[in-house]
Amino acid sequence: MILPDVNLLVHAHNSDSPVHGPARRWWDGCLAGTEGVGLAWVVMLGFVRITTHPRILLRPLAVGDVLDRIESWLRLPHVHVPHPSDRHFIGLRANLERIGTAGNMTTDAHLATLAQQRGYVLYTTDTDFLRFEGLRRVDPCR
Repeated sequence: MILPDVNLLVHAHNSDSPVHGPARRWWDGCLAGTEGVGLAWVVMLGFVRITTHPRILLRPLAVGDVLDRIESWLRLPHVHVPHPSDRHFIGLRANLERIGTAGNMTTDAHLATLAQQRGYVLYTTDTDFLRFEGLRRVDPCR
């Protein structure tokens, strides 16, 4: 199962990104495929926050357009919202303590824990995820 990080979704929808082409082809393939895709709440919220922010993107997207895109993804039969397990906090704590920090790594630790406990492969261009032991991670833009 596929668990995308927000950075890949942003790259796929931001034509100014240097990896827009590979990210877009990858995401379009995910949407057209049949393999399960988990869209974590934190990823969806980050996608809305980043793609509509005029200080982050040169050409921010309209809020309605972004929400429509997410809604269309969630309508696909193989796309779902993954939920943390009852032991998520235990795994999150272990991941944060293992890397020795929280701060900006907190959301990454949450996604890593979700992937580890629910059997996902995390797809991301963010090399910070290499810090999480046992996480199956793929960068589809390389």
